[in-house]
Amino acid sequence: MPNVKIYVEEQVFADRRAALTAALQPIRDMLCAELKVDIAACQFAVLPVVAMPDLPLVNLEMFILPRPERTREAVLAVCQSLRKILQAATGVHVAIRVSHLDPATYIALK
Repeated sequence: MPNVKIYVEEQVFADRRAALTAALQPIRDMLCAELKVDIAACQFAVLPVVAMPDLPLVNLEMFILPRPERTREAVLAVCQSLRKILQAATGVHVAIRVSHLDPATYIALK
């Protein structure tokens, strides 16, 4: 289950909204394939934000449940693919953070 939030500086969001929207399908396809999840497990949000000009203008946060095959190296490869897709869509540097959820306490109602 990838829970993905993409925070985009408001001017970048305004200028690149169409490209960001178009990038969501390839991002979802890649995450489903690489993390071995069904589409129904995905959650995405793209949010315009006020960002400080000396920090990354696009930040992606992703929360996933741990699995044995989701090694640090495998998750890092997914992050590199995410960065490539988002940088192509936005034209700016993208920061990415991934956290693992605790399966014992995680609850989802869909």
